[in-house]
Amino acid sequence: MNPGRLWIALAAAGALAAQKAPVVKVEAKALSRTVLLTGEFLPYQTVDLHARVQGFVESVRVDRGSMVKQGDLLVTLSAPEMDAQAAGAEARVKTAESAAAEARSKLVAAESTYKRLREASATEGAISGNELVIARQAAEALRDTVRASESAITAAQASVAAVRKMQQYLNISAPFPGVITERLAHPGALAGPGTGPLLRLEQVTRLRLVVAVPEASFAGVRAGARVPFQVSAYPTRTFDGAIARIARSIDPRTRTMSVELDVPNSSGALAPGMYPQVNWPVRTAGRSLIVPATSVVRTTERVFVIRVREGRAEWVDVRVGAREAGQFQVLGNLSEGDVVVKNGSDEIRDGSRVP
Repeated sequence: MNPGRLWIALAAAGALAAQKAPVVKVEAKALSRTVLLTGEFLPYQTVDLHARVQGFVESVRVDRGSMVKQGDLLVTLSAPEMDAQAAGAEARVKTAESAAAEARSKLVAAESTYKRLREASATEGAISGNELVIARQAAEALRDTVRASESAITAAQASVAAVRKMQQYLNISAPFPGVITERLAHPGALAGPGTGPLLRLEQVTRLRLVVAVPEASFAGVRAGARVPFQVSAYPTRTFDGAIARIARSIDPRTRTMSVELDVPNSSGALAPGMYPQVNWPVRTAGRSLIVPATSVVRTTERVFVIRVREGRAEWVDVRVGAREAGQFQVLGNLSEGDVVVKNGSDEIRDGSRVP
């Protein structure tokens, strides 16, 4: 066929297609969708329990998998030298109390002597003024001795309290309710601040679900929103958790932001280490321009929609965003209410007439 006639035939076909093409209006609305993300369960609280004082493990009352309540006794240590220290401190208390009692009795006698001399000094020539001064100074010195003895008692009692406090550290209790996930010590082992942990305790009745949310899917995240998820252990069940903590910072390596959900787990169905599939809600900020997916035309050179203006087709380049229910979010030189061809095609040539 003659090239000129071929071009005329294509143009005619394009015009005919344009004439028959139905049109729709560009809509503006808030767009919401979900993306499937993988999260990870972490214990709500976890701690490695160490010995705060050096001693030998006397008994371990729990093992891996033991459920404990806050305050439950878990490990008992023995340190005989602490008993000796406590006995020595208590002996020093008794010694200080004895010295204080002796100083008080001497003070009473000295004050009595000073009082009698002062009364006698009222009679001229009965006693010398020097004797009265010496008696007064002796009483004041004994008052200082009593105060020093009382201070010694306080210091000795503080030593006893410190040793007793250290002895309390020989009993290791649960700081919060949870489950023992690691047992790392047995009776007879030496434990202390420089040794490794004795137990690991995790709180699992409440879990943290950490989700790495891509930058493009972060818009519209709201604290308190409930998010559904599934785990492979229960394929027919859907769980949910509430968004509780948002990192507010993008990881430059992964371009994601960590978001934590609080998930109640009183039944124990979920466990730390699981990787749930999270149906993450994505909401665009503000209103987005929406067109039918069929309105978007893709060629090897461009992506566009066909806008109809004053009866003629106009190719408008766009970028495609989120998809929702057969519609695309588009970004380009479009406005709400613009008329576009519903079933776009590059056969509808730019500039061709559309009634």
